[in-house]
Amino acid sequence: MKILVSFLLSTLFIPSFGQAPAPSPARITQHVQKLASDRMKGRGTGSKENDRAAAYVRRHFKKYGLAPKGTQGYRQPFVARVRRVKTADSLRRAHNVLGFLDNGAPHTIVIGAHYDHLGLGTQGGSRDENPAGQIHNGADDNASGVAGLLELARYFTQNDVKEPYNFLFIAFGAEELGLQGSRHFVNNPTVPLSTIHFMTNMDMIGRYDPSRGVGIGGYGTSDAWPEVFKGVEGTVKYFTDRAGSGGSDHGSFYAKQIPVLFFHTGGHDDYHKPTDDPDKVDAEAEAGILAIEVQLIENAMKLPKLNFTEVK
Repeated sequence: MKILVSFLLSTLFIPSFGQAPAPSPARITQHVQKLASDRMKGRGTGSKENDRAAAYVRRHFKKYGLAPKGTQGYRQPFVARVRRVKTADSLRRAHNVLGFLDNGAPHTIVIGAHYDHLGLGTQGGSRDENPAGQIHNGADDNASGVAGLLELARYFTQNDVKEPYNFLFIAFGAEELGLQGSRHFVNNPTVPLSTIHFMTNMDMIGRYDPSRGVGIGGYGTSDAWPEVFKGVEGTVKYFTDRAGSGGSDHGSFYAKQIPVLFFHTGGHDDYHKPTDDPDKVDAEAEAGILAIEVQLIENAMKLPKLNFTEVK
């Protein structure tokens, strides 16, 4: 009897992932170090390093068995415009990277994160006093979000479950130039917008502050979110915010009346500066944030397609 009681008590603390590939701090670190290394030169829109970052995402989408869902394979090209500063190359090549997990379902969940950053500080947006020529690595903004995107792609393709919803994973380009990648997608969608269950966005999830917790925006964008959040807990704490619009790619979906969730660990002194480096990302905490996100997604999949509510 003592053995049985010990076993039952121990099962109470087994994560809900079971044999599924839980979010991995080691993989998160690997992705952030790759995407935010000096060799990537800040992933400025239109640069060859930005293309390399997109190729890195594309390779992992292919590795995880996601189908291409762009207009040119995994790519959805568009032309981005630099508006904040005057520059000779104000029009730049850009593209989103899209991978699709087709479960044969009528509706789709969109999971997104932007992969671009400020490059060498010449496209505007830097908070450094002398930004030109300095590599803005963008480890938290937003290599951390892309690492989360790739870990969720790995989880939902390797969990041996055929979910009742499809998944569309999108790495957005040109977010730092004004959400241009996500706006291009919602105006030129490769799945009908009417079939999207909801969109979840990760932008800066690498600097967890335990005194604050991770913020989850979009709580007011559907009256179903309170039900979805019931019982969700983990190794990190979180708080919710009702707003659906805001300065990241989920705002483009909210503008099209699609329910959203937005994960964000808050601002810091390195935001949009050359000092946003990989060694400052808390991969252990980010894995905990992704575990919360998985719970929310799985709870939302128990419900029919979410209705949209406008946040006053």
